[in-house]
Amino acid sequence: MTGTGAEPGEPLRIGVLGAARIAELAIVGPARATGTRLVAIAARDRARASGFAAEHGVEQALDSYADVVAAPEVEAVYDPLPNALHGTWNRAAIDAGKHVLSEKPFAANAEEAADVAAAARGRGLVVVEGFHYLHHPVTRRLHELLASGELGELVHVETTLEIRDPGADDPRWSLALAGGATMDLGCYSLHAQRVLAPWGGGEPELVDARAGERPGAPEVDEWLEARLRFPSGATGVARCHMASDRRQMTYRVVGSRGEALVANFVEPHLDDRLVIETPAGRHVERHGTRSSYTYQLEAFVRAVREGVPMPIDADDAVATMRLIDACYVAAGLRPRPRLGATGAHPVR
Repeated sequence: MTGTGAEPGEPLRIGVLGAARIAELAIVGPARATGTRLVAIAARDRARASGFAAEHGVEQALDSYADVVAAPEVEAVYDPLPNALHGTWNRAAIDAGKHVLSEKPFAANAEEAADVAAAARGRGLVVVEGFHYLHHPVTRRLHELLASGELGELVHVETTLEIRDPGADDPRWSLALAGGATMDLGCYSLHAQRVLAPWGGGEPELVDARAGERPGAPEVDEWLEARLRFPSGATGVARCHMASDRRQMTYRVVGSRGEALVANFVEPHLDDRLVIETPAGRHVERHGTRSSYTYQLEAFVRAVREGVPMPIDADDAVATMRLIDACYVAAGLRPRPRLGATGAHPVR
């Protein structure tokens, strides 16, 4: 597949929805590194979009997200909008025939994610949730240790994401915007468990979950811990905390013959260590601080230009959202509402 009449060697032309904080790390830097063109952006207002475009080299600022999605020069859309808007604009981009690289989570809940995936099915489009960590050599090496048998059979996995409180006014504390720790952080913890299905006899099932509500924000989780079980009998614990006293993003896999720990699997550009312990001893590997987002964009471009499959697709996003929803229910909360269900209104 070669996009909208483009030749395989031509730079991919991406439109950006919103001037989100994550965009500089997740798309601006990787676009520079890979020669990808950022051809359009829209934000909450034209001035904000124009400022972002001028600062980061985006070719033009447009009036609205709809204008970006409709622009004929845009081949693919990068969607870093608030969680509640992901489903709406991922679907709009698909309906316009654009490829989609969506920030996680893919939608507000599993029902909405399934609607988006159904729209994508059979369209010949690359539609993927941005779990960039999968593309970095440190995670690929962790999975290789399982595949090679060096760690033995999968026994247990622990994934932990904790950050300090981003502040009371942060939109991630808004139920109407589909916020909460599990949506922002726990999606990584849960996804990193799900992708071990080849070594766990299949997808893990939720055993139970518990969560703590954000004070003053009913139904919004400040932290969540889920216990999982794989068909093989291997177990998992997935944790997230969005108001912790520390920052931690670890991925620990225990096998029957050894264990391995990725020190920071979501931010390997800050810490690329993989610590391996087997009967032969303990050693530390380093796999490079090149951004996982850059590896992800390279994979996305190859998928669009050359048809090289990415490791995950829209159906994978639905499976992750189902697990997130199940965690909320098991913890006594409810899945995040779709846009409009709590009085939220679309952002321009």
